[in-house]
Amino acid sequence: MTHQEQRNMTVTGIGNLTAAPDIAQIQLEVSTENDQLNHAQKENSYEMNQVIDSLLRLGIDRENIQTVSYNINPQYNYIDGEQVFKGYKVTNAITVKITAIDQVGSVIDVAVQNGANRVSNIQFHLEDEELYYQQALSLALKNALAKAQTIAETMQLHIDPTPLKIREEVTAEPATYRTFAAKEMSVSTPIEQGQITINATVKVQFQY
Repeated sequence: MTHQEQRNMTVTGIGNLTAAPDIAQIQLEVSTENDQLNHAQKENSYEMNQVIDSLLRLGIDRENIQTVSYNINPQYNYIDGEQVFKGYKVTNAITVKITAIDQVGSVIDVAVQNGANRVSNIQFHLEDEELYYQQALSLALKNALAKAQTIAETMQLHIDPTPLKIREEVTAEPATYRTFAAKEMSVSTPIEQGQITINATVKVQFQY
């Protein structure tokens, strides 16, 4: 009995779709300086409380406001090559999750008006990103099958449409963010969230 060697092909399927983000996350910082540490801390605490209260008045839920860092750093001047103590810098940073995506610009403006002096890491996300990824994955599988069928028709081969092997290719998507200082803000800060692209890639092996 003659053994027929199994013949197979491997194709790459790609699926992608775009969606408008429905969640934004921003980092707000308050930095204060004083030659007395307790004064710098008190001023910082006052300013940050003002920022948080203003966000609560905008309708941001308290559970969507989280402290991410609190740093105290001595500051120095260099005079004639010598290090001279200048005072202390206290920096408090919070992240704010915004579910009303069209409020991002207003949140930034209000926070800056109430004491925030740095805004960074503006990121846009999808609440149900997994649902979109599953749709992209389905498109990737269909794309792989279409490629395999095209190759088979071109080469006049008979292909089994049931895959022998499917391998999902996972790639990390870079976060989209923007960083700028409060002094760069205009009276009304325009923030364009754009679209988020969700990609899926699979390698699929077919027998023919």
